[in-house]
Amino acid sequence: MTGARQDDPPHRPAGIVTRGLGALIDIGVVLFLMGGIYVGLMFIRLLFSPQDFRFPQAQFLLSATTFVALSVLYLTVCWGTSGRTVGAVAMGLRMVSRNGRLVRWPRCAARAVLCVLFGFGLFWAAVDPRRRSLQDILLRTSVVYDWRADPGLVEHR
Repeated sequence: MTGARQDDPPHRPAGIVTRGLGALIDIGVVLFLMGGIYVGLMFIRLLFSPQDFRFPQAQFLLSATTFVALSVLYLTVCWGTSGRTVGAVAMGLRMVSRNGRLVRWPRCAARAVLCVLFGFGLFWAAVDPRRRSLQDILLRTSVVYDWRADPGLVEHR
């Protein structure tokens, strides 16, 4: 089957609440990953110097930099492979290009940087008639409701 089934609903743009909830889930995923990195580093430290072991002190600048870098990497990889993050899967969303196809890696990376550094751009989706964030407008992308697993079947109407 190469196209969408006839009984599938049309893909409509996702609203601010659904997108916001998906973003909160994604923030939780990134924080969980950061916690895993911290625990991993702690165990490596314990393995190599058990007598001198002390819990590593979290530093704000290092933590903030790690959060930004890990967020950009997470969003880029998720959007580049399937158009979905964990939050998007939970909320039934997919990020697509204007023609309804998956977005290429460079644009995914640019969108990830813009979303992480300028997250307030999402609020524009609340007033835009086509529910686009500032990042969507700038990079010609769209976030649509899509419960299907196959990214090739996205149909943008």
